[in-house]
Parts: sequence; C-alpha cells; structure tokens
Amino acid sequence: MIDLLFPARRRDLGGFEVGRILPFAQRRMVGPFVFLDHMGPAAWAPGFPRSVDVRPHPHIGLSTVTYLFDGEITHRDSLGVEQKIQPGAVNWMTAGRGISHSERFETLRAQGGSVEGLQAWVALPDGQEEIAPAFTHHPAATLPAFDAKGVRGRLIAGAASGLSGPVQVHSPLFYWHLDMDAGAAFAAPAEHAERALYVVSGAVEVGGRRVESAHMAVFALGADASFTALEPSVVAVLGGAPVGPRHIWWNFVSSSKERIEQAKADWQAGRFALPPTDQDEFTPLPADP
Repeated sequence: MIDLLFPARRRDLGGFEVGRILPFAQRRMVGPFVFLDHMGPAAWAPGFPRSVDVRPHPHIGLSTVTYLFDGEITHRDSLGVEQKIQPGAVNWMTAGRGISHSERFETLRAQGGSVEGLQAWVALPDGQEEIAPAFTHHPAATLPAFDAKGVRGRLIAGAASGLSGPVQVHSPLFYWHLDMDAGAAFAAPAEHAERALYVVSGAVEVGGRRVESAHMAVFALGADASFTALEPSVVAVLGGAPVGPRHIWWNFVSSSKERIEQAKADWQAGRFALPPTDQDEFTPLPADP
C-alpha cells in the first residue's frame, strides 16, 4: 500500500540536469535517506565545458552514496582519494565531522558519452555525526546480486532479504537496484521500518496504482510492499530505520542547527581542506541554497 506518491523535480545544476527526489515537502526522509537525486540521463559530445563538473564542496553529518547506471565520474576528496566510478559500483563517502570533494566528468569530456545514476545522502545516526571522514569504493562484482523470476537485483548497501554487502553502514538500512522484466514482481524487505521505491525507467504497479518513471512511492508503515513491473523497468528500492529529525542546509546535514552554522562559518573561512589536486577552484558558500 502506498502512503505517498510524488514526482522528482527537475533542476539544472550548471548544464547537468538532475531530478530531485528527497527531501520532499511532505516526506523529508525515508529511513536514514535524507537526500536522493536522479542524475541525468545526459549525453555529451567531446569537449563539453568544465562548468558541468561539480567543483569542491563540503559535507558534514552524512554519507554520500554514488551509484551509476551509465557513464563514469571521477571522485576526488580532501583525504587525498581519487577514484573513478563506473556502472554498478559504489562510492561511499562518510563526511562525519567534515570533508570536501569534487565530482568530475573527465573521461566523458575527452571521449564524449552519456551518464545516468543516483546520488543519495544517508544521515549519520546520533552519536556518530562527528566520526572521522572516510571513503570506500566497492566494484560491482563485490556487491551481492541475484537473478530470478524476471528480476536481476544488486544490493547497493545495507542488508535485506538474507543478503548483506561489503559497504560499511552506520545504521540499519537497505538499498537495491533492480532490473525487472514486464510482469516480474518484487517486495521491499519487511524487516525494515520505512521503505520506498523510485522508478528510474519504466513503470510498476503497487496495490492497483500505477507508478511512472521519475516517481517515488513511499510504502505505508507495516503494509504490504510488493510491486509488479508493467513494462521492462529499472527500480531503486531503499529505506531503513529512522535516525531522527535532521536539519539540511546546502550540503550540511545535522541534528543541530548550531552545528550547521559552525560548518557554514568553517567553509566561508577556509577551514575545510580541499582535495589536493583540486586547489584551483571551489564552490562558494551560497547566500540561499
């Protein structure tokens, strides 16, 4: 049963269009997931401008989760990590008390091509918001997967339906990528309190209601969370245990408004380190994000 159904809102981020899914006015979080963007799909000819890149910017109080269906992105952060991500792999960056990073499209700029993926933020639970920053990369082959009854699934992070992956999470959660044939069925895991699906492409049916592409359906608490693909579909299913209310301002997430004010002042004053090879530019603190 669907508790809430809503569309992604399209936004242009300097030549790169995304669909903003979470936070939504009537639904700020699903489990610990406090932010979700559908990046692209976009296709570019070689030599497109650097303005499309995401310049160095800061985070606190969360983990970022980058997952691609197509293309390639180069991640650089203030820990000195440089890591390319390709489809099916996971880049998991824990900001904790503070990190900065950039996301570049260098391979696509040189060769041309397309990109599509999901960018999620997972709020860190109470008591862990100020942990040390960290970064891990997990190739697609290391993630649990299954292929049965018209559904090909990959567990991006967390634990669900008896499977758990190598990504270290900080609170109970799950995050699936599903490729579904028309008529195939799946159910969000019952062991998690809050659950939702996002249709990347195609369409599914939930309790007699049609959910089109670029829409999120949040399941009612304790309700049946099964759904059926009405056509070949790509679906993300996610959720977990709530971590409590969180404040969001720009790229900062915290249970404390005062902590966000401190992060704003720190970025403005240059107290965040920048990625070692990204010292020539950064994203200024916005007046109103």
